[in-house]
Amino acid sequence: MKKGFLAIILVVAMSSSLLSGCSAKKTSEAAGSKDSKPKQLVISTWGLNEDKLRASLIEPFEKSHNVKITLEIGNNSERLTKLKNNPNSTVDIIYLAESFAQDGIDAGLFEKLDYSKIPNAQKVNEKAKKYVKAGYGPAYTQNSVSIMYNPEAVGKEITSWADLWDISLSKKVAIPDITTTFGPAALYLAGEKSGTSVTKDNGVAAFKALEQLKPNLVKVYTKSSDLTNMFSSGEIAVAVGADFVYGSVKKASPKIKFVTPKEGVYLNFNTVNINKNSKNKELAHEFINYALSKETQERNAGAIQETPVNVEAKLTDAMAAELTSGLVTTNANTIDYNFANKHMKEWMDKWNRLLNQ
Repeated sequence: MKKGFLAIILVVAMSSSLLSGCSAKKTSEAAGSKDSKPKQLVISTWGLNEDKLRASLIEPFEKSHNVKITLEIGNNSERLTKLKNNPNSTVDIIYLAESFAQDGIDAGLFEKLDYSKIPNAQKVNEKAKKYVKAGYGPAYTQNSVSIMYNPEAVGKEITSWADLWDISLSKKVAIPDITTTFGPAALYLAGEKSGTSVTKDNGVAAFKALEQLKPNLVKVYTKSSDLTNMFSSGEIAVAVGADFVYGSVKKASPKIKFVTPKEGVYLNFNTVNINKNSKNKELAHEFINYALSKETQERNAGAIQETPVNVEAKLTDAMAAELTSGLVTTNANTIDYNFANKHMKEWMDKWNRLLNQ
């Protein structure tokens, strides 16, 4: 009887010891996970609104995923060229406007994504879905180019792209250079004015229309930020300009109007791709899914005026008035950069001879 009783006590003691050990191990593992060294992620992006981007996207992701993110800053062309020239680049993720993203895809730089790991990509708007269907990095935000003008300096209402050619606007108009994000859109809208789409004649009629527009041009600009000073000084009265610069233009020159031409605006999608040589592809997929979430898209819209592509993201009335959303998106024009990039070198040569000499 005593022997049986002692055996029971011994079994209970051993079980308690084992349970205690397992519990301690789990606690230790949990603490180790929490206190473990952060993973590293390198993201190539623009320098615009860097502090706000860190606060609305980078820092929340770092905190929730135990990650340390390093940003590589520069314009589209600089960063893409750097990636092309360095097969050993440490960049994991690269943000690019869609024309540059297509260039990177054509050069074989980017990973085809596993969209089963990016469920938020299924919530993007209809026009943005083309990138998900193609299999490479998705659009994470959109912006557009439209017309902004000073009604007092112009003396008339502007409602159409064709109005830019009005003889009353001599030496009053600015358009983006062909090398900028919205430069190709300037060529496409010239094609509309000519009555022949750029895709039908590779831009021949569009360049003739640009030649007719030349007397009205005072500036072919390379930086959207220059529009603020040009409107303020009275150097220009009308511009083909992006929605993301309108806030600063209007703040400096409250009379400036931003209008949607009756033919529709031209959209640009900013994309986020994974470097094919990245060593952190799983984490990069997580980051992209996070960037496409409703909550992140809403924060970015408020902080850095990025128009969400996630259809579940809500905008305040004030934000919607300055961003490209709703029916403006539905009725917008898009550019096939598969086509445009194949002709870009030829177009740049013609453009420079016509407008930059």
